[in-house]
Amino acid sequence: MSGIDGVNGLTDTDGVTGTDGAGGVTGAGGATGAAGAEGAEEGREMHALVERLYPICRSITGDGVRRTLEIVGESLPLRVSEVPTGTEVLDWTVPQEWNIRDAYVKDPSGTRVVDFAASNLHVVGYSVPVSATMTLDELRGHLHTLPEQPGLIPYRTSYYARTWGFCLAQDTLEGLSGGPYEVMIDSTLADGHLTYGEHVVPGRVADEVLVSCHVCHPSLANDNLAGIAVAVELARRLAGSDPWYTYRFLFAPGTIGAITWLARNRERVGRVRHGLVLACAGDRGPLTYKRSRRGDAVIDRAVRHVLRTSGREHRVVDFSPYGYDERQFCSPGFDLPVGSLTRTPYAGYPEYHTSGDDPGFVSPEAMADTLETCWEVTRVLEGDRRHLNLSPYGEPQLGRRGLYGSLGGRSDTQAAQMAMLWVLNLSDGEHGLLDIAERADLPFGTVAEAAHALRGSGLLKECSE
Repeated sequence: MSGIDGVNGLTDTDGVTGTDGAGGVTGAGGATGAAGAEGAEEGREMHALVERLYPICRSITGDGVRRTLEIVGESLPLRVSEVPTGTEVLDWTVPQEWNIRDAYVKDPSGTRVVDFAASNLHVVGYSVPVSATMTLDELRGHLHTLPEQPGLIPYRTSYYARTWGFCLAQDTLEGLSGGPYEVMIDSTLADGHLTYGEHVVPGRVADEVLVSCHVCHPSLANDNLAGIAVAVELARRLAGSDPWYTYRFLFAPGTIGAITWLARNRERVGRVRHGLVLACAGDRGPLTYKRSRRGDAVIDRAVRHVLRTSGREHRVVDFSPYGYDERQFCSPGFDLPVGSLTRTPYAGYPEYHTSGDDPGFVSPEAMADTLETCWEVTRVLEGDRRHLNLSPYGEPQLGRRGLYGSLGGRSDTQAAQMAMLWVLNLSDGEHGLLDIAERADLPFGTVAEAAHALRGSGLLKECSE
């Protein structure tokens, strides 16, 4: 059970490590915008995608998921899979498909006091069809509100129990008379399919980096759509980078979608070398990284290193078997090296799973910062190679090779010099560049640049894997 299964009120507080190093260069909201015009434009494009996807009523199955994937497919070529109802997937079974056309509660004057057309959050997800007339007292057992947030509509689902219900603001409920009310939910729950999409950015090797986001929530901008938008933009960046790894982007319903993908790809999961689950990617809070079950996988170290050396305000938390789909990928039978990157984690902000999580709640700047963080992590994964010092007896003379001279005028001359010395000292065929960056307490990019210069001077060679 998790936030993406409609369970509310639990937070992932296990293993909180605070800000995990120096932070505080962000503004009051916590989001550091990606530098430059490119980042600003990407932020606007991601926000526009969130706005376009926002009105669609999604669930774990149905036409809303298909329409969402169609729109994503306008930016990325997708392979869309349809898995029939009743298919056994690990310990689960693909459920019946749910679709909805309309729903309302009409008061005695014929006014829709609760209207699916106004907000798809008004209907409990997977509600069975209803057509009835009842008093308010009879209806109350099917009404869900947030008394502590009286102006907001909650998000509720009932995927695996046949029932129905409406969600509304507490303020609206308090204004209702005794009735009678016309109650209608025009939905279908029938055999169909579960739908998910994949996009692959080919790399030079078959080893994969898995990036996953869930596509099962209705009109919730941060918890769902911002993660989709960041994944789309990250895939577009990677397509032009000639990557070493193959990058697989999975757009699937939460929980049952990831379980279905794992069940259908057991022979492929061994290729997954690194992975990230993206969610809650657009609010103005600081970034939070949740480690994989392994705790010290390369992805865990890479994200922590990027967050720490970037100066971004952030938290790193330990793995727990509650949250988003990292818990499926990290289940003990698979134990994949997959962590989770969010801004404010699920249930950590008042707007979570309410109508307050609208496009105005997410910002282009925050999404651009999440994207830039993901990009910097891929730069670490792509560049983390082991090398061999070809002049290991004593310190080689860097000056006569022009290596010190090439650093003149740089603002980080001392750091660049130290990076060369650390790379030479630890390039014994056993240490990768991330090992060196962590040991030297230097940004990965500085260390990678030093390795490049040393290779060019004939002092270093890359080890074959």
